[in-house]
Amino acid sequence: MTGMPIPRTRAGGTMIKDAPDHHDAELVLRLYELRREVTMREARRFLNADFWPANAEQMLELTRPDHPQSAAFRQVASYWEMAYGMAKHGIVNPDYLVENADEGLFLFAKVHPWLAEYRASAYPRGFRNAEWIATECEEGRAAFGMFRERVAKRLAARKGG
Repeated sequence: MTGMPIPRTRAGGTMIKDAPDHHDAELVLRLYELRREVTMREARRFLNADFWPANAEQMLELTRPDHPQSAAFRQVASYWEMAYGMAKHGIVNPDYLVENADEGLFLFAKVHPWLAEYRASAYPRGFRNAEWIATECEEGRAAFGMFRERVAKRLAARKGG
């Protein structure tokens, strides 16, 4: 044996690494580098600062191909799905990933109230990796809970103001 952690199987056959190692660090650093790319940074800025859907219609409007920010949404959502999929499939330790890259859960918290409508109207497989990390990973549950509260407060303030 090489001393490397052996992946465990979770319910449903999902593998998870027992502990992060230098490969996890390399992947997380590479994900960070990709976040710094100019187009990605602009897309993230829009979704983090300006995207506050108050209903399913506003959420789904962004998914229309003719919407000016549709490409930004697709780029950022697919980026986080890819990153969280690495954790779901045992490539990177999920808790370590979320400790260092939880921004995708902020987007998921904004989409979550209308996830069923999104899946029915736009993309049936949408946000399934974000949903997994938000429900099956200890750090993911904590971060998602924090972001859900933040989104709810922001939307309540917008309705009142």
